[in-house]
Amino acid sequence: MAVFLLGCHGLSGQEMSFEEYNPSSTLVVPGKEIKKAKFPFVDVHSHQRDMSVSRLNQLVKDMDALNEGVMVNLSGGSGASLKTKIDNINKSHPNRFVVFANVDFDGVGKPGWGEKAAAQLEIDIKNGAKGLKIFKSLGLRYKDTEGKRLAIDDVRLDPIWAKCGELGVPVLIHAADPKSFWDDMDSDNERWLELKTHPRRQRSATDPAPWEQIIQEQHRMFKKHPKTKFINAHMGWYANNLGRLGELLDEIPNMNVGIAAVIAELGRQPQNARAFFIKYQDRVLFGKDSWRPEEFPTYFRVLESNDEYFPYYKKYHAFWAMYGLNLPDEVLKKLYYQNALNLIPGLDKTLFSN
Repeated sequence: MAVFLLGCHGLSGQEMSFEEYNPSSTLVVPGKEIKKAKFPFVDVHSHQRDMSVSRLNQLVKDMDALNEGVMVNLSGGSGASLKTKIDNINKSHPNRFVVFANVDFDGVGKPGWGEKAAAQLEIDIKNGAKGLKIFKSLGLRYKDTEGKRLAIDDVRLDPIWAKCGELGVPVLIHAADPKSFWDDMDSDNERWLELKTHPRRQRSATDPAPWEQIIQEQHRMFKKHPKTKFINAHMGWYANNLGRLGELLDEIPNMNVGIAAVIAELGRQPQNARAFFIKYQDRVLFGKDSWRPEEFPTYFRVLESNDEYFPYYKKYHAFWAMYGLNLPDEVLKKLYYQNALNLIPGLDKTLFSN
C-alpha cells in the first residue's frame, strides 16, 4: 500500500494511504447543482426488490422530487413474484412503474428448455411485464447441464429472443463489465483504484472468457434477431470509446444503449459526448442503475449544463472531474423519455406532455 507523509499544510504528523487521498479543488468556476431534471424522465434501469404498496408510495415521493415520470424495475423476477409486484403497482401507482421479467438460465441443455422458458416469458408478459432484463450472469456465471459456460449467443436461447420480438417487448441486457476488470492490475490500469478497493471485481484475461469474446457473443445475438429490440446496458461498456460505439450502432440497427452507471465516462469528454448524443439521439436512453436519489443531480448536471470541473460522487470509480454536455432540449427530451416511449409498450404518455 502506498503511504504519503503529509507536511504542515496537510494532516501534520499523520499517515494517509493513497485510497484516502481526495483533495478539495481550489478551482473557482461558475456552476451549480441541478436537483431536478429539466424534463420528466423515464429511468429505464432501476432495481427494486421491495415493491410493496408502502415502498411504492415512498418511491413516488422521491421520484416527484427528481421529476422522474416512470421507473422501470428490471428486477421483476417471474411467475407469482412478478405478478405480485405488478398487482401492487396497479393498486397504487399504475402509471408510474413498469416491470421487466427475468429468466432463470439454470437447466439449459435439458430437452425443450428454450421453448419452456419462452412460454413462461409469454405468461409473464401477459401478466403485465413490459420487457425482459438479462443480468450479466449470462456470459459470466451460468453453465449448461454439461458444466460448460453458457454463451450469450447459444442457439438454445434463441426462442427467448425470438419471443420478445414476436411480442414486441424490448430486451435490456447487461453483458460483461468494464474491460479494465480483465486487464492487468498495474500502473497502466485506469481502474486500479476501483479494483484495489473492490478486489472481487478483478478478473484474469480469460476469467471466465476474454472480454472481447463475451461482448462479441452479444453483438452476434443482436444481429441474429433483427426483429427484437435490444437496449444495451451501460452503453455496452463502450462509453470510453464512442467512435467504436457509433460504428456498432450503425452496424446493428435494432440495438439501443442506456447510460446507466457510465455518466462518469461521458462527463470527462463533453465535446465528444455531446456530438455523439446529437448524432445518435434516437438510440440513447436515460438510466441510473443503483437507486440513490442523491446521485441523480450529477446526471442532470452532466447532461443539461455547461458547467466545468465538478466532482463525481464516487472517487474510486472516477478520479477525474465532470463537465457538462449542454445538450439541446430536443435531444434531452428524446434521452429522458421519447426514446423510452417508442421502445417500451404501455407507458403513460400524458406524464410527458411538456
